[in-house]
Amino acid sequence: MGTRFKHASAAVALLTLAATLTSTASAQAAATRVRSGSGSDVSRTSWQGPAFTMNGDGKIIPGSMSAAIDAIRGGTGSLDVVVLAGSAPTSGSATPECDAAMALPGVNSCTTWTLTAAADGNNSQVNTDVRNAEFVYFAGGDQCRYAAWKGTALETSVESVVAKGGGSGGGSAGHHINSPVVYDACKGSVTSPEALANPYDSYITFTTGMFDWANYGGVINDSHFTTRDRMGRTMAFVARAIKDGRTSGGKAWGVGVEEGSSLFLDKNGTATLYGKEAFVVLGDHQPEQASSGKPLTFSNYKIWRLGPGQTYDFKNRPTCGYYLRSVTSGVADPNLYTGTPQTSCTPPGGTNTLAETEANDTRATADDAGALTYPASLTGSMKSTTDRDYFRVSFSAGERVSIQCAIPDGAYDADLYLLDSGGSTIDRSVNDGVGADENLTFTRTAAGSGTYYLELDAYQSSGSSPYTCTLTKS
Repeated sequence: MGTRFKHASAAVALLTLAATLTSTASAQAAATRVRSGSGSDVSRTSWQGPAFTMNGDGKIIPGSMSAAIDAIRGGTGSLDVVVLAGSAPTSGSATPECDAAMALPGVNSCTTWTLTAAADGNNSQVNTDVRNAEFVYFAGGDQCRYAAWKGTALETSVESVVAKGGGSGGGSAGHHINSPVVYDACKGSVTSPEALANPYDSYITFTTGMFDWANYGGVINDSHFTTRDRMGRTMAFVARAIKDGRTSGGKAWGVGVEEGSSLFLDKNGTATLYGKEAFVVLGDHQPEQASSGKPLTFSNYKIWRLGPGQTYDFKNRPTCGYYLRSVTSGVADPNLYTGTPQTSCTPPGGTNTLAETEANDTRATADDAGALTYPASLTGSMKSTTDRDYFRVSFSAGERVSIQCAIPDGAYDADLYLLDSGGSTIDRSVNDGVGADENLTFTRTAAGSGTYYLELDAYQSSGSSPYTCTLTKS
């Protein structure tokens, strides 16, 4: 469960608003509709998704939402968004998610539907709006209300948006509903100590057979992850999924996203973190003990912690980079949210990491990253206030490349440049401030493949703390 995020966007005052209220007969309350932006839907024959956003709390994260919008529209044109909510905010804007969406490039309209009854899932106007949209965002609130739409026309309509190359996402409760195994909280919200003490606590209930997105199989989402100390309960959810056969192959993955953070999942199954942190928790064997009324025992969960800009490949799931934690008689190991990753393995076909080797201060002496497998990571540091680090890369026709450089907090201000083979600047990211991250996206439109250079420049200060640039292709 989560609390729907409430805020008002100043930018909405600059937008054209077309708002209507539509009532439908309901035993509980009327479904309400508010539309912002254009009154007409975009007409287009093809889209480039699917794409998904998995948010740790209810609010839209501009970075991940923009990445999803750009991926779906292929960087051109605009699209329509529908927000589905099970309850209305009690204060502030009545449409906080649409306020945020309309402030982003490439959004033609955003329609908020507040649906308070399971029968609203068969509302014809709701389903028309959803089918005409290219992205459906589930607001925060109560995921049990969303689970009640299983088997309605609305479930099929959302699936049709993804099938045509659109996308889906959500925050808090909306994050929960977008995994194939949903902790639905229909009997109440469970804490980590309660779940570890009894993984069959009456508050632990699941919905399956609703949304099962490509490359995201076997997953149970959780939200507000670090702030509300939910690692323990996710461990219990994973154990239950394996023990009860809710996932296949004797494995289950928990995906916990922290507040203010979001995972952008592209059509190739690569998830990129925007914000502070997220965790992937793998259980790959039967629990030593998981039964009603008894504390959980489960050895060696494999845990990946993702920091800003880091990625996790859900299509080709990694076999290294994790740290291990166990639960014994209901007591979890200490330091659940930190650990030393196991890195003594190489991905199939080669390596995906490259550390700089000085001197790499010119294009002629650039470190060669052309043989890396993707997603790839480049690391280095700004060793002096005049340091420049160059990396040589190669991109092929039609490839869309995302470059996210995590700059260490309090260390230095480094700027990022993408250069063509002759050294001319194609694009740059020059965010101000020590520790400010830098991000670029580039699509090669020319035929064949070409050589490019990534350049990291020390703008202010220096130090030995490493930066990490993560490159993903789609």
